[in-house]
Amino acid sequence: MSEKRPSAPKPAVSSDISAFLEKAAALTPQKRGEGRARLAVILDATASREPTWDAAVSIQADMFTTASDLGGLSVQLIFYRGVGECRASGWVDEPAALGRKLEAVRCRAGRTQIERALSHVLKETAHDPVTAFVFVGDAFEEPLDHCVDTAGRLGIHGVKGFFFQDGRDPIAERAFKEMALVTNGAFHPFDLSSPDILRELLSAVAAYAAGGRPALENYAARAGGAARSIAAALPPPSEDDD
Repeated sequence: MSEKRPSAPKPAVSSDISAFLEKAAALTPQKRGEGRARLAVILDATASREPTWDAAVSIQADMFTTASDLGGLSVQLIFYRGVGECRASGWVDEPAALGRKLEAVRCRAGRTQIERALSHVLKETAHDPVTAFVFVGDAFEEPLDHCVDTAGRLGIHGVKGFFFQDGRDPIAERAFKEMALVTNGAFHPFDLSSPDILRELLSAVAAYAAGGRPALENYAARAGGAARSIAAALPPPSEDDD
């Protein structure tokens, strides 16, 4: 599987990032025409996430289990950290294995690069439609107009964004809510002192990406809680493009 890099000046590649990409390249990539749903997962790996990073990465595995139960899902992982580091794997049909490789990545101080990550998803969907994307982060340090514009273009292409906020920073909350709105997606905060909330949120997105609104609503009916709030936050079926 070939490495895909969002366009920007190329920073030095750290050893753990290189190891992640090397191992990801050995996984089986998606073949065009298989018709599998495609989910992009954007993770903030800057230093402020370090206290909750390991827990969040381990919880991620549950979303892939949910997707497997619904017929599978092709996933691309995108993460940013440090000074200009923003990396993307290829699309893989064994996302649980890719998630295990992510466990080797360590957080590093730097500013957010959300617009860059969203631009990458936009380029991906121009080649082969992306069903949805999920973002997990705790901060926002970019021009809001730029990010909302890029998120809005994803929304025009029918790519829903699910923004999950680690903590309660008010600046980040406003930005994440606006980006979720223009993609016809959803926003939800979480706190890893209650890890089940993030687990439900990620599994709900996996259900939506793999099986559309009916799968999400069925999952939400079983799981309740945060998953039900995500299902309720989406536009009514008459406005939905599923």
